[in-house]
Amino acid sequence: MPAEEIVETGSPIEVPDENYAIMVLLVDDQLIIGEAIRRMVVKQGNMDFHFCSSAQEALAIAKEVKPTVILQDLIMPGVDGLSLVHQYRSNAETSRIPIIVLSGKEDPTTKREAFRAGASDYVIKLPDEIELIARIQSHSRAYLHQLQRDEAYRALRESQRQLLEMNFELQRLTNLDGLTGLSNRRYFDRYIDVEWTRAIETRGLLSLLMVDIDDFKHFNDTSGHLAGDAILKKVADVIQTLYRPSIDCAARFGGDEFAIVLTGLTPADHKATAEQLRREIEALQLVHPDCANRFLTVSVGAASMVPDAGESTYALIDAADRALYKAKEAGRNRVVVAERVDGAWVEQEQPIYGEQTTTDA
Repeated sequence: MPAEEIVETGSPIEVPDENYAIMVLLVDDQLIIGEAIRRMVVKQGNMDFHFCSSAQEALAIAKEVKPTVILQDLIMPGVDGLSLVHQYRSNAETSRIPIIVLSGKEDPTTKREAFRAGASDYVIKLPDEIELIARIQSHSRAYLHQLQRDEAYRALRESQRQLLEMNFELQRLTNLDGLTGLSNRRYFDRYIDVEWTRAIETRGLLSLLMVDIDDFKHFNDTSGHLAGDAILKKVADVIQTLYRPSIDCAARFGGDEFAIVLTGLTPADHKATAEQLRREIEALQLVHPDCANRFLTVSVGAASMVPDAGESTYALIDAADRALYKAKEAGRNRVVVAERVDGAWVEQEQPIYGEQTTTDA
């Protein structure tokens, strides 16, 4: 396998410190060659030497010893030296270690094949001591510097990743209401503007639910602001379960009022969502001493429309807000839906869940 085609996998190679000694691994079946090179290497104060005479064990020993350069004999019993070069280059732990091929002859074809296999250098044995030590030092230093650069690059990338995460989290927090965890009013305003433009282009239906806690001011006055904050959180928790975070937007509109933008729903769907929200809040049975039925409830104003070019989001927000006012006026704890018919808004109260409705015979 050519060196440029190698895909490295597995754990990153451990980066040695600056005082790390050069480690030479010689793979050669001739003991006399091994001894001759050992004597050259041990004279150097910053070099260690390891000898392997078995081609079958060469890769395993290279992974264990972690050399900074491998001197690989080209011809060994049972295994072609180039096959070993391929093995080194195919293994994540040895793929980048410099390999100096030791050959008995100066042959251009053999040299070409060695470099194609992934060899870093080609030396005729037995090489001159000064030349061999110079090549070992050059390749080892380049290898160690490359590892250190890679480690520095990994550290930089990790730092960049952490910075991106921090920026993302900061951006997310600037869009959230600190008390309820829903979106804040600023994000709601941006979101509905974007969806409004999209709905104009696609002729899609855009729906808005305005939710207000009934008699919340009285609850705050009698139970205290901490209890009031707890109520706001509980209502927000219910809202969280009903809207689709990846598609819709639920926000604290202000005070005890919430807004939910719904896209891609039919009028019947957003009516059902509004009524389900009202029912689930009532089912919590949160005691409210000043409320008509002794439990905390919400009123919901819902509106939906296909916006026309030239209209603003105010049309939808105002319609939902007026529907909410109608729900309050009609006795609270109910849903009023506004729909635009022939250019005019028509409000209709939804039947309260559990009530019996009658029709004239």
